[in-house]
Amino acid sequence: MTTKILALTDALGNLVRFRLMPGHRFDTVGVAPLIDGIKFGALLADKAFDSNDIVADLNERGAKIVISQHPRRARPIPLDAEMYKWRHLIENFFCKLKEFKRIAMRACKTDRSFEAMIHLAAAVINSR
Repeated sequence: MTTKILALTDALGNLVRFRLMPGHRFDTVGVAPLIDGIKFGALLADKAFDSNDIVADLNERGAKIVISQHPRRARPIPLDAEMYKWRHLIENFFCKLKEFKRIAMRACKTDRSFEAMIHLAAAVINSR
């Protein structure tokens, strides 16, 4: 069984919200519920989140789009390269999260207990 973790972090790399997705689903499916009701100035993401729906939603919100472009995009969106460098914070969060063996190996049998372990691990990470 595979599970994807979609996470939203703040500007310091601290977990704000996350969603669990089946491993076979596209990442873009979980973005709308992940950012629903949260105000932010920019969204930093990788190529997996480059979709017209996400870009349109961010434009409606007035948020800056800092998403690495998929090479087949017809009309490229300008990318702020300096701001994109800060995407390492989310990568660092996932590296720290996977230091916890139960999360890295998906040892929990249910989604609810797996979510609880992610919350616990995030609390430990934030306390360091």
